[in-house]
Amino acid sequence: MTVDFASRAAELREQLQYHIYRYNVLSDPVITDAEYDLLYRELLQIEQEHPELLTPDSPTQRAGNDLSEDFPKLRHPAPILSLSNAFSAEDLTAWEERNLKLLPAGTKLDYTLEPKLDGLTIVITYENGILTRAATRGNGELGDDVTANVKTIRTVPLRIPVHKDGPPAPERLVVRGEVMFLKEHFEALNRRQAEAGLPLYVNARNTASGTVKQKDSRITATRPLTAYLYSIVESVGVTINKQWDMLEYLRDMGFHIPPESHLYPALSDIIQQIPTWESRRNQLNLEIDGVVIKTNDLLIASELGVSGKDPRGAIAYKFPAQEASTKLIGVTVNIGRTGKITPTAQLDPVFVGGVTVVNASLHNYDLVEKLDIRLGDTVIIKRSGDVIPYVVGPIVGVRDGSETPIRPPETCPFCQTPIIQPEGMVDYICPNLACPERVFRKVEFFVSRGAMDIEGMGPQTVKTLIDKGFIADEGDIFYLNPEPLLELDKYGQKKVDNLFASIEAAKHRPLSQLITALGVDGVGGTIAELLARHYISIDNLMSASVESIDAIEGIGPILAQSIYDWFQNPHNRKVLEKLRAAGLNMRAEEKVAAGDGLTGLTFVITGTLPTLSRDQATEIIESHGGKVSSGVSKKTSYVLMGESPGSKADKARELGVSIISEEDLRKMVGDQT
Repeated sequence: MTVDFASRAAELREQLQYHIYRYNVLSDPVITDAEYDLLYRELLQIEQEHPELLTPDSPTQRAGNDLSEDFPKLRHPAPILSLSNAFSAEDLTAWEERNLKLLPAGTKLDYTLEPKLDGLTIVITYENGILTRAATRGNGELGDDVTANVKTIRTVPLRIPVHKDGPPAPERLVVRGEVMFLKEHFEALNRRQAEAGLPLYVNARNTASGTVKQKDSRITATRPLTAYLYSIVESVGVTINKQWDMLEYLRDMGFHIPPESHLYPALSDIIQQIPTWESRRNQLNLEIDGVVIKTNDLLIASELGVSGKDPRGAIAYKFPAQEASTKLIGVTVNIGRTGKITPTAQLDPVFVGGVTVVNASLHNYDLVEKLDIRLGDTVIIKRSGDVIPYVVGPIVGVRDGSETPIRPPETCPFCQTPIIQPEGMVDYICPNLACPERVFRKVEFFVSRGAMDIEGMGPQTVKTLIDKGFIADEGDIFYLNPEPLLELDKYGQKKVDNLFASIEAAKHRPLSQLITALGVDGVGGTIAELLARHYISIDNLMSASVESIDAIEGIGPILAQSIYDWFQNPHNRKVLEKLRAAGLNMRAEEKVAAGDGLTGLTFVITGTLPTLSRDQATEIIESHGGKVSSGVSKKTSYVLMGESPGSKADKARELGVSIISEEDLRKMVGDQT
């Protein structure tokens, strides 16, 4: 039995060393972090159960290695260690219990909670307040000298303290942190790549690593990296005994410290916070893959020492994996209501984000080409929360030459109409308005919740009505007769009565809801509300010019042209006349102003408010003369913030926009409830 374990341990060590090299040295991994963790945990379990199989070169006994032959080496003043991982509340409790056994009876521990940043570790040295050198973690003892590149990162101070009222600069200060791309900056970098006709970057962490290790620091300077610093490796003239005090000291010095860090009196308090962190990870403007929990008392943390390569005084709680790799075995062509063609990847089943995924979005053929995704590739799949799974990109390093390019179809698979790509667009289009799949998707959207909300008319009912020839467009819904439906399977009297009652109710939906349901490309609920408020009636909107639509705040020239074109299209006008003749509401209710105290002010809403829904808050603001916008800018007057806010709150702080609560808003409009 032991021989089998020995063989498996040797195999795991070999695999892990290879993946460490691909990840840290080449910045070109061929498996996801989650898949690496599974291999690592298996090896760790074997070594714990069979200590005689532990070897000095085991990956469980040493930090990873990102050393490159292209850079001089710098020795760190102290080992730059990694952390052990926890994956459940039970793991965290067991970690604390192990530590308490090593400490005097009755010891009470408090902890800091910090986001686990998914970036590249750096170690920066300051001498008498001046940045003198910077290195990667390397093998934990030696790192690559990347001083020139790190100096180009604007969130890294070249001199400390940054502010004259900060703490005095110590004789020597060595700090540790992470370099990474914020999500918005990584997306902007890829947009520039696309505009230049260059390949897109697949992974933000590896792109950050490659950027820091550029031989030409001028290239690094063009890329918007961000650095967060979170610990002191060594210092002369600084005495700090608490991790929380260390974070505050670093912040006062002018360093960017991890956002949303907190101090908690007990581990149980942190365990209660973890579900909240998991639920809002996708709302943050930075990539995190967990949280880091650190013993606040640095003297106790030092006393606890190190186990293998991991300090006992801190642990990383890893979130469930959102990425996995699998084989792309086919591509399905989907046609949307606007005719846009979307390729969907067919996959070998893979478990990711809590579900088994067999299909994933490929976005569009332009992106497929830029990412060079091929049929037969091993690809990385991502599923963030409730977001539809999508293909991040291919793992080029495992190709065997059998992979083939993915091309857009020449004709629509549903109506055989030649596919076109309009000038200036990345999408391919089926231009046939009568394409059966386009008709199905348009009607399906028209009746859906959030649009006309016709209960009892789900996708299968819509498909049946189209296949039987009962409807050919959205307008036909309101001219249906119940008798033919009663002859269909599973359509009893009660079901049909309920369906027709819902169809009748749909005639009285607000104008903004009708505009949303029309499915104009780029027009969702917010834009529909703007159009309804501005034009009051469908007739006014149908006669509006492009210039008139473009003048509405929140609507740009491209969207204005799209709206204008839709309402000028003869087919769409014919459908609108059907809807008018059927008695649908085509005029907005004129709202009675409750006051003018917010006139001239623009608000952005983020997070979950205590008692108001987003629509209710919008109603209060608009009824008092204010405007609600979707994005934060210098023109924003206030950001109305609730619990679990997204990146809009960070943007507001960055621009100096005032942040208010629901209570503040009520006071502004004189509401004392």
